[in-house]
Amino acid sequence: MPAVHVDDLTVLPRLATPGLGDTVRPVQSITTAPRGFEGEGFPVRRAFAGVDLSLLDPFVHMDQMGEVEYGPGEPKGTPWHPHRGFETVTYMIDGVMDHQDSHGGGGSITNGDTQWMTAGSGMLHIETPPEWLVSSGGLFHGVQLWVNLPRDQKWSAPRYQDLRSSQLGLISTADACTMAIGVCVEQRPVQAGQLAVLGRGDFVSVGAGQHQDSRTPSMEVLVLGGRPIREPVAWGGPFVMNTRAEVMQAFEDFQKGRMGQIPAVHGLSNDPRDTVEG
Repeated sequence: MPAVHVDDLTVLPRLATPGLGDTVRPVQSITTAPRGFEGEGFPVRRAFAGVDLSLLDPFVHMDQMGEVEYGPGEPKGTPWHPHRGFETVTYMIDGVMDHQDSHGGGGSITNGDTQWMTAGSGMLHIETPPEWLVSSGGLFHGVQLWVNLPRDQKWSAPRYQDLRSSQLGLISTADACTMAIGVCVEQRPVQAGQLAVLGRGDFVSVGAGQHQDSRTPSMEVLVLGGRPIREPVAWGGPFVMNTRAEVMQAFEDFQKGRMGQIPAVHGLSNDPRDTVEG
């Protein structure tokens, strides 16, 4: 079940029906996201792996975090680490994640909430499950998207904001229908953990499959769209810049402590270089 939903779709505003002459966006490719681990060891799917960055612009990276049911003591997060040159957008479907950064931003997001962090010129941050969730365990499922910044905004001041589930808008298809398994207009099947890259057109068409897998009676489809930046991208680890020299400068600035300081904890180092490898 989506984190933000209503029981009766007919009460929602509806998308307009495509007009005469409008064309559907064709499928350019379908890829399956490989599995991996992030931070201190929480499972992810690398949604954009193997896809040309030019087809993803303005996005550069996306992880599906979980879906995993943790036992007591198992929930994991990330250590302190730096970012520069882009924004992270984290949407929680199930579970809770706490955020803290070196510019004083932070908070807790849960079902249906979004954390939007603009790294800009550079900052340090940490994402962890709250202590009570570590003790009890529980369901953890979310998405983190990296959104590139244009050249003239890469050096902007870092900032952070929470968007609560109550602030999100809901909209329905023109016929207020639901879907179980998504397929594209060419009847190209899309299954869990897969990414479809679409070409130019006026609208996106997604429909229900003819047959349902009893193990997955419903499916959530994430549709992404953004205005392309169309600038050179140099990406190295936690830094997304325009040139390789700028990426190397970011690593140097981080190593020299120019991206901020983290709060000191008794008995522990407050130097993020002790936990982050270049």
